[in-house]
Amino acid sequence: MDLQQIGAGHAAIKRVIDLQRNTAPNPTLMFVAEGLWAHNALLETGTPIDTFFWCPEASYSDEAQLRARQSIERAKRSFQISAKTLARVAEREKPDGLLSITQLPYWTPRDITLPETALVLVADGIEIPGNLGTLIRTMDGCAADLLVMVNRRTRLTHPKVFRASHGMVLSVPTIEFDSVPQASAWLRERGFTVLLADANTDQSYRDVTYDQRTAIVLGNERYGFSKEWRDEPFAPIRLPMLGRADSLNVSIAGAIFLYEARARMGRSDTEQLADPSSS
Repeated sequence: MDLQQIGAGHAAIKRVIDLQRNTAPNPTLMFVAEGLWAHNALLETGTPIDTFFWCPEASYSDEAQLRARQSIERAKRSFQISAKTLARVAEREKPDGLLSITQLPYWTPRDITLPETALVLVADGIEIPGNLGTLIRTMDGCAADLLVMVNRRTRLTHPKVFRASHGMVLSVPTIEFDSVPQASAWLRERGFTVLLADANTDQSYRDVTYDQRTAIVLGNERYGFSKEWRDEPFAPIRLPMLGRADSLNVSIAGAIFLYEARARMGRSDTEQLADPSSS
């Protein structure tokens, strides 16, 4: 792999640093992928690679070298960098000599076609990137169909979202609305039963009906969901807290809600979620 060698002063390296800091405007949804598992995810999903950086001296396996060759074939441009330069731009301690600038897929509401058993998660103002990424990974695990974001506090391109989702942010469809009324109207028009995760209600998540199309709204880690949701005839639900704590981390609570909804929505390919003994 005969590539141009570049150093820390090169414009492409400065671009990596800007993306890792996650502070500059990023309208094209570019982000940085590091390491073997990340590049496996890029290649498996057919994600476009804008710029690939290869550090042979930091490669620890034949698989990493294979993925490097495959990434070079896909990338618009590729460079070789030293271990010192890699250490400067990578957030992982040992990224296997592989680092890429790549692009998240972009969906709009018009791009989305939902099945009759659609399960949607609404993230209202979630601000911790690790929480958002973990929820996206959980959505993939229980075959949820769509993430709806409103009052966004963190970018999908944040490096911690990609890592916490274990690359599932590349394949879980996501759309964003400017306001709660827009999001709620879109859900109502498509026949969704909307459930609001609310620590202050008495209604358990086990005591509601999960219809063929269900959307679960999770609010901000500190303040919960926006007041506008209460203007709609949507049911609040909570997790019973049997100890001294009054709530769970939002990503853990979201996982319980999502798996409960999926298990009770009658989707044939997830029967084992409802009845583990059927396996």
